Amino acid sequence: MRKKLISLGLILLLSIVALVGCSSSETQNKTTTGSESNASKEEVEKKEPGVVNLYTSRHYESDVELYKIFEEQTGIKVNVVEGKGDELMERLNIEGESTEADLFFTADAGNLHVAKESDLLQSVKSDVITKNIPEKLRDEDNTWFGMAKRARVLVYAKDRVNPSELSTYEALTQPEWKGKVVSRTSENMYNISLLSSFIEVMGEEGAKEWAQGFTDNMAREPQGNDRDQAKAVVAGEADVAIMNTYYIGLMLNSEDPEEVKVAENVGVFFPNQETTGTHINVSAIAVTKHAKNVDNAIKFIEFLSSEQAQGQFAEVNYEFPANPNVEASDLLKSWGKFKEQDIKLSVLGKNQQQAIKIFNEVGWK
Repeated sequence: MRKKLISLGLILLLSIVALVGCSSSETQNKTTTGSESNASKEEVEKKEPGVVNLYTSRHYESDVELYKIFEEQTGIKVNVVEGKGDELMERLNIEGESTEADLFFTADAGNLHVAKESDLLQSVKSDVITKNIPEKLRDEDNTWFGMAKRARVLVYAKDRVNPSELSTYEALTQPEWKGKVVSRTSENMYNISLLSSFIEVMGEEGAKEWAQGFTDNMAREPQGNDRDQAKAVVAGEADVAIMNTYYIGLMLNSEDPEEVKVAENVGVFFPNQETTGTHINVSAIAVTKHAKNVDNAIKFIEFLSSEQAQGQFAEVNYEFPANPNVEASDLLKSWGKFKEQDIKLSVLGKNQQQAIKIFNEVGWK
């Protein structure tokens, strides 16, 4: 009997020791797991800032410098894919969810409207961006934001035209300008947006009347880019051209002496100062629908909307800053202050199809 009691006691003791051992082991495992969890958290906090992938139709050295500054300030690497705006939109469409693009940056609010309607963009929320960029220069759903403004103005031959003879876009449809005006083709997005703005401020009939009158007064069939319009004016093919201001800035500072000479022999006139104001457009940026680095993309847009970056757009690329707290460059100031069309740029996309229809109806090639 005694032996049985000793045996039972020994078994009980061994069981208690085993239980204590298991408990200790579990506690140790829990402690280890907790340490691993803490270590993982620290690793997450020390994680590299990452990247942001940009699809852009802009090809300016000033932009490259801004990418470098952003990288230095944030540690976020900017990977850039360049191409034409319509080609990049098509690429985004084809790539779909597998795209690497986080951002799409291109000229003209009309192009951004097409991207939005094609479901290629997403709405983002940032108090920094909405504070820096006025409401009229961004999409109503905050899918895109204007970063730099361009004014579409009248450029005239200094030796043949007195600026006192100029007044409005509409005046160029009058008989005295027959055979004296030039512009790009109707397929050009800048012209589509210009006419879209006229639909907004003049109504569809008024816009069509303007397009017909300007077409009838053209010195030649529409051709070439904006620089070619200035060259045609200096060559005596026409007296007045419609083109974007920043091209004159680029030509005045070009390494090509012929471009400099052309730019020096034309003047810049802001039309419709007593009426509806001069048409403006923007280079605008958006976060793509399938962006993988949304936070970094928003940080990038916030940086571009800052006074530092906006100053570079104005000083180096001769664009008007979108941020109202930033002054224009000395060159832009030399052309004088001007009244802008008072419309939301989102309407440029909404009126786009009407504008194309009008161009076709009036024979603007």
